[in-house]
Amino acid sequence: MELLPVHTPEGFDPLELLKPLAAALAGEGPAVAPHVRADQTFDGALPNDEIAAVISTSGSTGIPKQTMLSVDALAASAMGTAFALKAEGQWLLTLPVHYVAGFQVLVRSLFAGTQPWVMDTSAGFTPEAFTSAAAELTDRVRFTSLVPTQLHRLLADPSPETLRVLRRFDRILLGGAPAGASLRSLARSHDLKVVETYGMSETCGGCVYDGTPLDGVELRAVDGRLRIGGSVLADGYFNAPDLTEEKFVFNAGERWFVTDDAGEVALDGSVTVHGRLDDVIITGGLKVSATKVSDVIEALPGVEQAMVLGISSEEWGTAVAAAVVGDVDTEVIRQAVHVELGAHAVPKAIVTLDALPLLPGGKPDRRTISTLLERA
Repeated sequence: MELLPVHTPEGFDPLELLKPLAAALAGEGPAVAPHVRADQTFDGALPNDEIAAVISTSGSTGIPKQTMLSVDALAASAMGTAFALKAEGQWLLTLPVHYVAGFQVLVRSLFAGTQPWVMDTSAGFTPEAFTSAAAELTDRVRFTSLVPTQLHRLLADPSPETLRVLRRFDRILLGGAPAGASLRSLARSHDLKVVETYGMSETCGGCVYDGTPLDGVELRAVDGRLRIGGSVLADGYFNAPDLTEEKFVFNAGERWFVTDDAGEVALDGSVTVHGRLDDVIITGGLKVSATKVSDVIEALPGVEQAMVLGISSEEWGTAVAAAVVGDVDTEVIRQAVHVELGAHAVPKAIVTLDALPLLPGGKPDRRTISTLLERA
């Protein structure tokens, strides 16, 4: 099976990917591999003729992996999304197509037979550019995918026109990182139809919508770690058989992807994701949930976003640390966490930022944030 690398540098028109992607999905052309690094190579052969795309993981905590997605997996994801949303429609693309969330906007559009609209990101993601692009959509049914940072920016001081176009979307898929209680509350206050999604490149993107797996997707919790099975699973990692064997495992003849996330699955199949397994910080011998600390901080007036990580400490082994976007006194943060979660959960280091450093796909750059906190 041939592979067609497609370089997607800044200024690349994502719609140029539609034709080769359509051919790959129809089995009439090579698999596509959108990528942003000019020096990236794709040495090696694909394992079978069913692969339609090779998509990079975000690399938020390490080297990005090249995930092989088959025609059947992409089709199952697109159809599962349409079934969950109870409609097909026109999509607004706001994310890079070399990451799965942006790539899936093109895939869903091709399966639905609709024309996606692309937001102008030449000046970065701005409310003005989003509002202008959303106003250009023509179909009656409209969707978009955002990451929490983008929705934060849209709702920080929204114009009436921005709120109007946001409310016009039949659904706004929100994924890539935890949304946070304050952002969810803010979205509800503006009557936005937000669907929180959970998934990754290895599952063709979001495969759990508002806690409910897509049709054909099953999740299990094994020793507190989530595993995902079903028709949306990737075929593995390109040119990395050992890693594929480690992360894609068989149990009783069924194939599962072993995530790095903690969670639980109820008897009715609904899923609660508690966060990354490494979000549990053991400090001074006590466990602290980074997600819970973030939620407490984000509930404070003046706070827009917070990311809590563990950093190395001679005294504590690992210390709780927080990067905060907003206007709030650090002692107010410490007092609130102390009251809600106890002294052991209080951040030892706090940095305030104008914005969280982001990866190209819109996820917070955990490694850069960790470095900033280590230096605080």
